[in-house]
Amino acid sequence: MDDLIARFLAYIERSNSGSMHTVSAYQRDLCEFRDYLRAENIDSFEQADRIVVMNYIGELRSRDGINGPMKNTSIARKLSSLRSFYRYLNEYIGSMNNPFLYLKSPKPAKRIPEFLFYDEMENFLSSVDETKEEGIRNRALFELMYACGLRVSEVVNLRVEDIDFQEGILRIVGKGNKERLVPFYSFAADKIKSYLSVREKWMREIHPYLFVNRHGRQLTSRGVQYLMEKQARACGMNIHVHPHMFRHTFATHLLDNGADLRVVQELLGHSSLSTTQIYVHVTQDRLKQAYIQAHPRAKS
Repeated sequence: MDDLIARFLAYIERSNSGSMHTVSAYQRDLCEFRDYLRAENIDSFEQADRIVVMNYIGELRSRDGINGPMKNTSIARKLSSLRSFYRYLNEYIGSMNNPFLYLKSPKPAKRIPEFLFYDEMENFLSSVDETKEEGIRNRALFELMYACGLRVSEVVNLRVEDIDFQEGILRIVGKGNKERLVPFYSFAADKIKSYLSVREKWMREIHPYLFVNRHGRQLTSRGVQYLMEKQARACGMNIHVHPHMFRHTFATHLLDNGADLRVVQELLGHSSLSTTQIYVHVTQDRLKQAYIQAHPRAKS
């Protein structure tokens, strides 16, 4: 079994089908499975059948890590490694056995998006020091991300010409170069207009991007992340604030205030309605929590 694992890892490295991190992950997953087989008195991969694999999955589920039981995503990754390994055994070693052939990986649990309550968002935005030029830019940046539910990649690639102040519409090029139009409120327009004079002062090279640093260079995604983390600390927020949280907040606040799900889908640029529906769970959870806290019989 050790020899087959070594040959497979060498194949992975030769084929450049994974980074060194991937190779080490393969090695860890395969060695864990090998050790499980040996503990079950099975001394070859050929002898492992579907029942053995199902028992192995059960053993993985029973393991406790730092944050509790092993997650479906971790189990799915391990099964993916073993599935690739057995494909290699079938194609290059001549093994006829593949207990993973028709085995489905467990579906990952749906994660409820992190978002800010309205007063938290208001506190974050209003805490920006707009007496400084950086603060004028940051307020425009944060306000527009919240106003339009932008991905961080979309906001850093936003061009000045994408803003239609007269119509109050933003032209956004999202994933897969898909274009969408999103309206923005007048307060956000005022913040952008104030920033444009700062941008003009900072510009040292000609390029179309809206948000720049003091040297006139295009802001990066990491730069936006840094600015958000810095502002969160400045206003005393003890949570990890990140760009996608503003997008989650945008969607959650719209649904909370009666927006149609398909309208929110269009504004977010989601291809599938099911992707947008995760935000419905957020609003439902909040309704349930409010009900439990307020109804006298629910409290008991």
